Amino acid sequence: MPNNTIHNPEHRTPNPVLSDIHIEDIVTIAKSAGDAIMEIYNRDFQVAYKDDKSPLTEADTKSNEIICEALANAYPNIPMLSEENKEVPFKERKNWEYYWCIDPIDGTKEFIKKNGEFTVNIALIHKDTPVLGVVYAPVLQEMYKAKKGEGAFKNSERLPLTTNTTPEKSLSVVASKSHLSKETQDFIDDLAKGTEQIAQVSKGSSLKLVMVAEGSADIYPRLAPTMEWDTAAADAIVRESGKMTYQYTPESQTLNPEPLQYNKVDLLNPWFVVK
Repeated sequence: MPNNTIHNPEHRTPNPVLSDIHIEDIVTIAKSAGDAIMEIYNRDFQVAYKDDKSPLTEADTKSNEIICEALANAYPNIPMLSEENKEVPFKERKNWEYYWCIDPIDGTKEFIKKNGEFTVNIALIHKDTPVLGVVYAPVLQEMYKAKKGEGAFKNSERLPLTTNTTPEKSLSVVASKSHLSKETQDFIDDLAKGTEQIAQVSKGSSLKLVMVAEGSADIYPRLAPTMEWDTAAADAIVRESGKMTYQYTPESQTLNPEPLQYNKVDLLNPWFVVK
């Protein structure tokens, strides 16, 4: 189960790197990337495809340039891991105490569809744990942010905004708009057996995780592949809101009390459930 002592200042010692980073500076960087993305979003653009067949646009590249340059200038001693950068070998990454984990646009498919459900994601990871996260949805004008020990926020409101006190009567489940697997749907169907009424909502990008953090969704099961940069920033917000991103063990079909871990040899996330 999550270690609640991280939210209690009496059990926390100041971290020299984390305390030196002002989250509003990261918010500013995310907004700058968002402005550049919107300039491209509002005109015609070309779509290319990477080796794994995932789409790539000019906006992904431009957002990545803005974020990486700004972080390198402000924090030259903190390395970076980004979806759009050359992969860093584990033999180098394994010695990182801190690093930035970046997804310049999560939800490129939603960007291409122009439905607004994509995000800019910047996380600071300490060893294997996200300790700062900024998630910005530029079309929706929604800014989510969290820093360990300082709470999680949507714009200026502290998260969670609402809490479901009667899950046995009604449950809100959010699932992927573009990547809903059969295993995830089976999980949701099983959840329906334990409540009188279940509402299933589809959403793109890391917005699904922050919906749980804010309380507009009770649970987000992801029984399908994701990468560390897909979840890192929103995971920091989830944890600081008092929720957790639990690993899911498919063999036993149970939640693992261990949260997602980062900077693994393989950057592919295991299946997980946010609640």
